[in-house]
Amino acid sequence: MNIEQKHPLPPFTMETALQKVKLAEDAWNSQDPERISKAYSVDTEWRNRTEFINGRHEVVAFLQKKWQKELNYKLKKELWGFRENRMAVRFEYEYQDVDGQWFRAYGNENWEFDENGLMRKRYASINDLAINESDRKL
Repeated sequence: MNIEQKHPLPPFTMETALQKVKLAEDAWNSQDPERISKAYSVDTEWRNRTEFINGRHEVVAFLQKKWQKELNYKLKKELWGFRENRMAVRFEYEYQDVDGQWFRAYGNENWEFDENGLMRKRYASINDLAINESDRKL
């Protein structure tokens, strides 16, 4: 039996928690829904803003749709806290909509991992702010 794992595994230390956040940031910045989905358990549960997403197949579909609307996407994540198999992360990202308007999105995520290091729960609260291109930071 081939057990799927995504290192580092919980319980997390400061070093491995920071590594997990950086791996997530790099994956999301790739804008590759298939690559990103491999960090989540097959039965992952998400709340993203007001959407509820269940399972990897829905994650892939959600991300494909996301990057059809959010162009020139760039994300920065920061570890806020952790214990055992859970993390709190703050983030901001910038994107441009199809009409050319730039936005900065601010948010917080709560993550829960299974014993194999796959994220089984992701709860994200996100707010968008319209910005001028000259105000971009990322």
